[in-house]
Amino acid sequence: MRSVPTTSLDLGSAELVADPYPQLAEHRARHAVAWHEASGRFLAFSHAAVGEVLRDRRLGRLWRDREPLDVLEPFNLLHRNQMMENEQAVHTRLRRPVSRAFNRGHVERLRPRVRELARELLDRVDPGDFDVVGDYAEPLPVLVIAELLGVPAAHTDDLRRWSQAIVRMYEVAPDAEVQAAAVAAATDFAGLVRELVAERRRTPSTDLTSDLAATELSDDEVVAAVVLLLNAGHEASVNVFGNGLAAMLRHGLVPEPVPGPDAGLAVEEMLRFDSALQLFERTATEDVEVAGVVVEAGQRIAALIGSAHRDPVAFARPDELLLDRDPNPHLAFGAGVHFCLGAPLARMELAESLTALVATYPGLELLEEPRSRGTFVLRGHSSVRVRAQ
Repeated sequence: MRSVPTTSLDLGSAELVADPYPQLAEHRARHAVAWHEASGRFLAFSHAAVGEVLRDRRLGRLWRDREPLDVLEPFNLLHRNQMMENEQAVHTRLRRPVSRAFNRGHVERLRPRVRELARELLDRVDPGDFDVVGDYAEPLPVLVIAELLGVPAAHTDDLRRWSQAIVRMYEVAPDAEVQAAAVAAATDFAGLVRELVAERRRTPSTDLTSDLAATELSDDEVVAAVVLLLNAGHEASVNVFGNGLAAMLRHGLVPEPVPGPDAGLAVEEMLRFDSALQLFERTATEDVEVAGVVVEAGQRIAALIGSAHRDPVAFARPDELLLDRDPNPHLAFGAGVHFCLGAPLARMELAESLTALVATYPGLELLEEPRSRGTFVLRGHSSVRVRAQ
């Protein structure tokens, strides 16, 4: 009987938050998959193993309510009814109406609006010193997803604050303060969306919330779907843009201005190089072998996406930022049945916002070292201060 490899990677260490890639490379070189006693789950390090974890239908997203149940019910309620936290028939039932709504052309309809918002935001900044995250990358996708869903623009600051409070619960060991903030945010967020859904049931509009309110989904399910779209619809874009631009400026690789639709390769490399999502967990519904290791039914395995994106087996010169990298088989949007529905929107936003930034303010340079959000699972910068030369 083969012994199961083990890993002592400290998922909560400051060193890992600051720069996870040297440690991930060290552990990946030892094993594609290993048991992590500290978190009671397996970790998948290699690109091939992470791809298996994301694609194998026997490895599912099985939601477990967080405890204490009475305290965390507002947080649990939103996640219990999300497509991302369910499998098989329930997942299909929750995902299908959202997919149909996205397929009605909402994304391309928003491209001119994204360009307009980008111009407006860039016109407001001081080119000699501005925070490209706080002044640009953060408000733009919040405004876009809010407009897509029909949420009044007056709530954009609330949306960002609520979202950040909720997603901090996805870190390895959220403390009591993080939990309390997430519960408060989930309560307020759901309250706003519930009012919006009720209004759209009475008086439909042309937004995506109206599309969802007209489906067979229950109120709780529509609210959970809208909150998921609001969170996922800007978290990834904000962090990918901040991480990617900071990496470009450090490497002296800000691309030449090109039309948004032609910025594709640079966007794909932004998605790969410094992953906004580092860890995504699945649970085995039956015994599954991944990279030679058997994950038994009921055991959990986490895909380390940032590690997969630096695997030299899948990427030539993986630690280099190559804006013309092609092919680029990154897994930033997941894979399989849980592939991100919002990927086309995120790609469009990233291409248009990058194009607008470098066209408006060429020759950008960092004014100071970017400030980290201080989290590992969702990796990003809270501030990236730059100036145009």
